[in-house]
Amino acid sequence: MFEQVREDVQSVFHRDPAARNSLEVILTYPGLHAVLLHRLAHSLWRKNFKLVARMIGTFSRWLTGIEIHPGATIGRRFFIDHGMGVVVGETAEIGDDVTLYHGVTLGGTTWNKGKRHPTIGNSVVVGAGAKVLGPIVVSDNARVGSNAVVTKDVPEGATAVGIPGRVIKRQAVNEAQEARRKAMADKIGFDAYGMTPDMPDPIAKSIHNMLDHMHAVDQKLSGMCGALKELGSNYCEEQLPTLENEAFDAVCDDCDLPLKERAEPAVKVAAKSKESLTETTNS
Repeated sequence: MFEQVREDVQSVFHRDPAARNSLEVILTYPGLHAVLLHRLAHSLWRKNFKLVARMIGTFSRWLTGIEIHPGATIGRRFFIDHGMGVVVGETAEIGDDVTLYHGVTLGGTTWNKGKRHPTIGNSVVVGAGAKVLGPIVVSDNARVGSNAVVTKDVPEGATAVGIPGRVIKRQAVNEAQEARRKAMADKIGFDAYGMTPDMPDPIAKSIHNMLDHMHAVDQKLSGMCGALKELGSNYCEEQLPTLENEAFDAVCDDCDLPLKERAEPAVKVAAKSKESLTETTNS
């Protein structure tokens, strides 16, 4: 019993860099309070003191904002970070070294008796606001993304994201391509790399495609400018305007204009380049 309590305290230090000492953790971490009270309530539940167990569970909910049914089975070194709004149902089973963040629900999808809540494997992390519903299995070392709603099994080592939750796998990383994207992002003052690598996002994917396209355009422009310089044109000596971060926060002034009108500046530049090239060739 005391060994398990010591493990629960130590698990906080392993997964929360803000924890400074054991006394602080014991006195100020509601996730730890909820786990310790649940262990007491669960032992009483198994001994058939169900009313007392439910009363302890209710007191724990009042004290911590975390509701864990006394019937839920929880493994060793269970950690609830922040904790407010966490709900764990009666037939939920949680393995060892599991981490839940605030707003997580391990709930059911039916009023029928029997197994109706999730089974969470070892070393699983469930992100803030996620809902894992029904008698499903989230296997060892899996991840559930923030605000995901998962109603199907999650394989070992996989990540589930979205509504409804879908299982994803990390794609192979092309190091050369990632280096080009990083260089282009640094060039334009944009950083899209605050995302977990195995959590693909449609916006991030679109930005990556834009960066790849801009890199290709840069290469073609460099080749064109080299060709113009060989022909004697100094058109490419003019420096491009510097891109400031604030420019990306501004609202597009001409977004309501037809595509033809928005494209006119680019058309004029191309025409000027063509005229310059023609003059150089004729001379």
